[in-house]
Amino acid sequence: MKIIVPVKQVPESSNVKMDQSTGTVIRTGIETVVNPLDLYALESALRLKEKHGGSITAVSMGPPQAVRVLKEAVAMGCDDAFLVSDKKFGGSDTFATSYTLAQAIRAIGDFDIIITGERATDGDTAQVGPGIAAWLDVPLATYVAKFNGVEHGRIIVERLVEEGYQILSVPFPCLLSVVKEAALPRLPTLDGKIRSMEKNYPVLSTENLSLNAEYLGLNGSPTKVVKISAPKIARDGKRITVTDDDSLDAALDAIVGLLEEKGVLLAKSCGSCHE
Repeated sequence: MKIIVPVKQVPESSNVKMDQSTGTVIRTGIETVVNPLDLYALESALRLKEKHGGSITAVSMGPPQAVRVLKEAVAMGCDDAFLVSDKKFGGSDTFATSYTLAQAIRAIGDFDIIITGERATDGDTAQVGPGIAAWLDVPLATYVAKFNGVEHGRIIVERLVEEGYQILSVPFPCLLSVVKEAALPRLPTLDGKIRSMEKNYPVLSTENLSLNAEYLGLNGSPTKVVKISAPKIARDGKRITVTDDDSLDAALDAIVGLLEEKGVLLAKSCGSCHE
C-alpha cells in the first residue's frame, strides 16, 4: 500500500500576520510549526502501514524552510518526502494550491491513498484536500474518524456526520481527510530524528513539474482578498474599588444600573434593592 500525506507549515496561532497588499498570510521571518491537524493524518497513515505494510510519502508546498515539517514527518516514520517549492507558487489560494499539489503527486507516482488533515489552522477552509481529489479525479471521503480495514482494493472507514457515523467502502486510489478522533499522534523517535537529518528532500518546482502557468500562485488564484481589517474592541470601563459595605452597595447598584441601561436586565426598584 502506497500512502501520500500532504503536510503544511503554518504560523503559530499567536504569530499569524497578513500582507495588507496581497491579502495573503506572511510566511517569512515568523515562527512556524507543522499544521496540528496534519499530525492526525500522519498518524493514521503510520497505523495503516504498520497493519497492512507499504510506504508513506510526505509532501509539503511552501518556501524552502518548509523542509522542517518534512523532517518532522520523516522523524515520525514516513519513508520519503518531497518539497514543492517555487517563487511562482507564492500567494496561492486553495484552488492554486490543490492544483499544484495534485500535479506534484502525479509526478511522485502511483498511490493507493492520500490522507490529509481536516483543514489548516491558518486558512481554516478545509478545501485543499477535496481540491486535490478533484484535480486527480479520485474518490473522496471527508471527516474520517475511524479505519475499519482494507479488503479487495477498498478501504472501509467511518465518516463523522451530524447524525453519528457513516460507514463507507472507498475504492483505491482515493483521498481521505481525517478528524482528530482518527488517531492520537505519536512523538518522533531519536532514531527517526537522526534519519530525518540524514535524508535527502527532493524539490519539485516549475522546472520539473508539468504545470499550467494560468493556475499558479497569486495570479492564478480566483479567490481575492479585497480588504483586511482587525476587530476593534472598545472597553471604556469604570473601575470601582470595594473597601467596605457602603462601597459594596454602590458597586452593586452601578453594575445593575449598567445592565439595565444595556437592556440585559429588566428590574423593578424596591426601596434600596433591585429585583
